[in-house]
Amino acid sequence: MPPLYTRVFRVRYYECDAYGHVNNVNYLRYMQEAAFDASAAVGYDFARYQSMGRHWLIRRTDIEYLRPLHYGDSVEVKTWVMDFHRVRSRRAYEMRSLASGELAARAVTDWVFVDTASNRPVRVPPEMVAAFMGETPSQAEVPPREPFPEPAPPPPGVFRTRRRVSWTDIDTAQHVNNIMYMVYVEACSMDVLSAHGWSIPRMTAEGFGMVLRRHQIEYLQPAVLGDEIEIATWVYDVKRASATRHYVLTRVSDGALLARVNTTAAWIDLASGRPIRIPTHFMADFAPNASVQTPTA
Repeated sequence: MPPLYTRVFRVRYYECDAYGHVNNVNYLRYMQEAAFDASAAVGYDFARYQSMGRHWLIRRTDIEYLRPLHYGDSVEVKTWVMDFHRVRSRRAYEMRSLASGELAARAVTDWVFVDTASNRPVRVPPEMVAAFMGETPSQAEVPPREPFPEPAPPPPGVFRTRRRVSWTDIDTAQHVNNIMYMVYVEACSMDVLSAHGWSIPRMTAEGFGMVLRRHQIEYLQPAVLGDEIEIATWVYDVKRASATRHYVLTRVSDGALLARVNTTAAWIDLASGRPIRIPTHFMADFAPNASVQTPTA
């Protein structure tokens, strides 16, 4: 089996949202740090990648949120490499409460190995595969790659907003860090709620809230300092107690498609924390922004 790497993080106060849960963005931060440390543990730290003139870029992230973490919790992140395929490699993650052992989230990231000078994909060398994989798992143990899920066509009321890439969004690869796309999407989600008359305070006053269950992110082109990004979003796949929101991020200057995101949310009763049906009057206000306006089974 591939080497298993484990790291423990203590949840800090500033990592939690208004519900007292670890903000979804911070799960990606735990994953990123654990991946870097796991790579260094098998001999591939930042210095070695620099000497090779190579680095990794994330192309896909799929994360499922199962139960919340809170301030003061310790979260154990386990990560391992699932496979290598020419220029790509998938890494899996499990995040558990250290105290209870309960699974809080699980995820997979699909990475591309890139030549730093040309920024073009290059084949992963066999010695790196051996270092990360140990005993290569059988093909039956590794699920196949699947295409990014296509959303329903956009409705007439697509919501659009823009933001400009700032210095704090940039990482050492000189482009927007992949985690920041989640920050952009989260900010857009607050904007689209308010634009349709549903601020967080209003939902709280009515006794319900929305919690995220899954993020699927596809990174297609990098954004750099000063880029203006347009985010377009609409709802689809509306069910009784959940719905998926699709986001398309493009660069304004040339229309280049930068990333696509699917975010699945569930509605809950704030007092009990239990799932509820999407309130009818809530969904009615979002009808222009929804490809499927009537909740289905």
